[in-house]
Amino acid sequence: MINLNDLRKAQLIMLDMLVEFDKICKEHNLRYWLDSGTLLGAVRHKGFIPWDDDIDISMPIEDYKKFLKVAKLPSDIFLQTKQSDREFKFDYAKLRSNKATIIEFHEKDKKVNYNQGVFVDIFPMLTINKSDENIKLYQETFKELRANSAISLHTPNGVDNPKKREALIKRLEALHQGWDRDDTIIIYSGQMPDLAAWFDYKEVFPLKEIEFEGLKFLAPKNPHHYLSQIYSFDYMQLPPEEKRKIHAFKIEFN
Repeated sequence: MINLNDLRKAQLIMLDMLVEFDKICKEHNLRYWLDSGTLLGAVRHKGFIPWDDDIDISMPIEDYKKFLKVAKLPSDIFLQTKQSDREFKFDYAKLRSNKATIIEFHEKDKKVNYNQGVFVDIFPMLTINKSDENIKLYQETFKELRANSAISLHTPNGVDNPKKREALIKRLEALHQGWDRDDTIIIYSGQMPDLAAWFDYKEVFPLKEIEFEGLKFLAPKNPHHYLSQIYSFDYMQLPPEEKRKIHAFKIEFN
C-alpha cells in the first residue's frame, strides 16, 4: 500500500518532468495538452487528483514525432520508447524519472527488464472526418488494439501482438486529416489503446492555459467537453472513498 506522503513526493517528481517537457515544447513550438486524469485534476483540484500516480499528455502526431527527435532531457529523465528501451512493450512514449521507481499492479511479482521510473505518458493524436462510419471504425479498431496489446492497467486481458497492432495503427493513421481544418474530430492514434474517445476540433483548439499545481500548462479550449467525452459519470463530484484507488502497487525512491 502506497502512503499519500510518498505519492505526493512522486507527484512532485512527475511535475518536474512536466515542467521540462513544457519548456522543450515552447522552445520548438510544439503543441500539447493535458489529458485524462491530469486534465481532470487541473479542472477539479487545480493540480493532481490526490490519488493519481501519473501524468497524461496528448500531442498532435506530427508534434509528437518531432518531440521524439528534438528532446534534449536532463540526465535524470529518460525518454522511453520501444526503440530506446527494447523491453518496453508499448507503442507510445513515456518520460521516466530515475529519482523514483513505480511498480504497477500488472508488474507485481514479475521480472521486469524495462525502465520503471515514475512517469509521464505522452499520447499522439489524429484528426479524422466526423462520420458514423469513421467513429465505428475507430471504436472497432481500438477493441482489436486492446486485445493485441501487452497486459497493462488498461489492457488486463491483452496478448502482445506488435505486428497486428502496427497494422491497426496504420489503419487509423490513413484517416488522418491534418490540423488545418476545424470541422474534424480528434482521436487517439492507437499507440495507447485505452478509451476510444473523440473530441470536436473546435472544442480543443485554440488551446488555452490552465492552472496545475500553481503553474500554467496547455489544455483543450473547452476542458468540460473533453472530459465529458472521456468520463460517463459526474466527474466534478469526488468519487466515494472506496473508489479513490492508486493504480500502482509500490513506489520506491532512489
